[in-house]
Amino acid sequence: MDLSNCKQLRFFGVHLNFLAAKCLVLVVIALFLGTVLLPTFSGLGGVIRQNNFVFVHNRSFPSNQPVKQKFLEVPQIVWGLNNQKIAFARACLTARMLNRTLLMPKLSASLFYKEVELLKPISFDKIFQFERFNSICKGFVQLSRYSDVSNQSDVIELQKGSGRRWTLEKDLEQLNQFSKHPYDAREIIRIVGKNPFLWHDHWPTKDYAKVFECLALVEEISTEADKVVSKIREIGMEVRSKNAMSSSSSQPVPFVAVHMRIEKDWMIHCKKLEQRLNISEICSSKEEIMARVGNISGLKTPVVVYLAVADTLLEDNTVLNGWKDGLHPFEKKKLGVFDIYKKQPYLFQSAIDYEVCLRSDIFVGNSFSTFSSLVVLDRTQKMIKVGETKLCGSDVRWPSYAYNIRGAGNSPHPWVTNMSDTSLTAISYGSNHISC
Repeated sequence: MDLSNCKQLRFFGVHLNFLAAKCLVLVVIALFLGTVLLPTFSGLGGVIRQNNFVFVHNRSFPSNQPVKQKFLEVPQIVWGLNNQKIAFARACLTARMLNRTLLMPKLSASLFYKEVELLKPISFDKIFQFERFNSICKGFVQLSRYSDVSNQSDVIELQKGSGRRWTLEKDLEQLNQFSKHPYDAREIIRIVGKNPFLWHDHWPTKDYAKVFECLALVEEISTEADKVVSKIREIGMEVRSKNAMSSSSSQPVPFVAVHMRIEKDWMIHCKKLEQRLNISEICSSKEEIMARVGNISGLKTPVVVYLAVADTLLEDNTVLNGWKDGLHPFEKKKLGVFDIYKKQPYLFQSAIDYEVCLRSDIFVGNSFSTFSSLVVLDRTQKMIKVGETKLCGSDVRWPSYAYNIRGAGNSPHPWVTNMSDTSLTAISYGSNHISC
């Protein structure tokens, strides 16, 4: 039968004219294609960008409709450099948990523990490279500037709990609550209350290590650290040339960096900590540190020993005396680099010392010091990254030791970070249980 000559069609027992039948067929075809070729829409969720489109679960929209970015704001980060690094990393991981970008926080250039009003705020990007951080940490955590916020009044505050009743479980429940409706609709979640260093810790050490790996010092600070390391190497060459037993090699002379915690404020703190924890391996005298460094197994002499010590807090001016033959100790003044440090605020000084210790051939520190613990974490991570399978012992690539813990033959105990720890507690507060 010729359809063009038909005046009427019968469809499921209903008489239809040709135009109506044609429309019905087109509707059926459209429904079929929509069902078979297009996935069903099942609500909003994660966002994926691909080939100029934004995919929200299974539904796609042109990418000229950008997804609204959401942010986390945290209080000013305070205390020592490495306490601030831990606090910063914890803020980053909190933002990640809330599926938000961290607004670049203020750090503290000065070191005041109780006089909060005396703290000098300093922007994160005055210490660490902002763009490099986002480049390395892309896909894990990200930073934004306040200029990226479209509506700074679209804010909801999250008040951090405190006290013994504010448990780890309650803190986690609060974070989960703020990751959902209606809180997640706000452009900014502003956390108010205590310093992020004191927040509960919900993340494994390896997550913190990822954040630390993205922190690169600004050129102004790294250049100053270059000068200090170059001076140490230069003196090492001089020491080698004066020693008749040394081979005349053009290779850089290895140096040992000792984070020597014998300042008055530290000795008061560590004595109280020993009493509270009922352990005796926290404080170390100057003599004990010197003896144990001299007993490091396989240590080849002569060797330069750089003493990373807070000169302004140090009351003992005899730290250069009493070292074992073959160990040549230098602190900032004797090294001739004191002027590099004294012109800088506390945070810069600490960052330079940290970088020098990180680059040392052998590092010796205190396992209850956050500074020492983070240096060891970075050195452990560096060995893992280059494929080292042996991490402990005197013959590893970048050995580290804890002088407050007695090793074999009254040497400092070999030390690496346990990267499988479920939290950063051992690094944040110290421990005498070290991995080697």
